[in-house]
Amino acid sequence: MKKTLLVVAGAVLDADGRVLMAQRPPGGRHAGQWEFPGGKVEPGESPEAALCRELFEELRIEPCERCLQPFLFASYDYGDMHLVMPLYLCRQWDGIAVPQDGQTIKWVFPKKIPAMDLVPADVDLAGAIADRLIGGRRYE
Repeated sequence: MKKTLLVVAGAVLDADGRVLMAQRPPGGRHAGQWEFPGGKVEPGESPEAALCRELFEELRIEPCERCLQPFLFASYDYGDMHLVMPLYLCRQWDGIAVPQDGQTIKWVFPKKIPAMDLVPADVDLAGAIADRLIGGRRYE
């Protein structure tokens, strides 16, 4: 039986309407591809708590957990496992994003995200971000 993995991701938005994207570090699965930051939900942990923990561990930012806005989710079959990933919008956090795991980060306007080399599970989410965020319509 194929394993189902629950992970969580955040579309972290800055005041200019840009979204924080992270590039997978070399040597791992999907190395060099871009993704919405996040990670695995641990047993007994809510997706919101997991996202706050992961964003702090990976980027040293502390999101406002009660301010996280559920946006959409991905359900993606990677062959060896099935991934389920809720994506939250995060507009409020403390700190400055500084990568902790060797990844590269950049702030990207929503309309430009679908053109990036994305991990497969993030492709449909990127299209929804580009189509549905107000920032995606205002900025090119």
